[in-house]
Amino acid sequence: MFRVSDFLIYCFITAYTPGPNNLLSMSYAAKLGFRRSVRFNFGVTAGFLAVMSMCMIFSSTLYAVLPKVRIIMQVLGTVYLLYLAWKVLKSTGDMEVENKNEASFLSGMLLQFMNPKIYIYAITTMSLYILPVYHSVWALAGFTLLLTVIGASGTYAWALFGLAFCRFFAKHTRAVNLAMALLLLYCAVSLF
Repeated sequence: MFRVSDFLIYCFITAYTPGPNNLLSMSYAAKLGFRRSVRFNFGVTAGFLAVMSMCMIFSSTLYAVLPKVRIIMQVLGTVYLLYLAWKVLKSTGDMEVENKNEASFLSGMLLQFMNPKIYIYAITTMSLYILPVYHSVWALAGFTLLLTVIGASGTYAWALFGLAFCRFFAKHTRAVNLAMALLLLYCAVSLF
């Protein structure tokens, strides 16, 4: 059974918590203005789609070739969710980013291939939520697009509201971290 609420909670926590995409997007928007930072965000979206597609192919192939890998991926995914909850809970809220590169389409796109958060987001989401229920090429392609939209939406939100997010996270670090950690813990427990 596909649990939409658990799936969306995990996707949005992953997409909207600070990470390389969100912090750079916020930083570029603050430095250059939203309009001039949009090309970076378009690059993030293009790279996100490419990485998401590769991870979907990898995960679905692994599921098809080794059906018993499901429980292993479920356990590893749960361990990762628990680890992520712990890291979020212990996070200090330090969000300083240096602007060394230009906010270009190419830099946004290439960042995705070096961003471990996206690979983990893609493989965890696919192996824990999508592949146990959906197997058709059209469903997997649709989820790839949905995950790309949700994931990339975080960078646009951080560009638009980044300074407010930064202030909010800094002011309410413990409460935000506790809420995010509890939601991740819920996601981990609900897998079983």
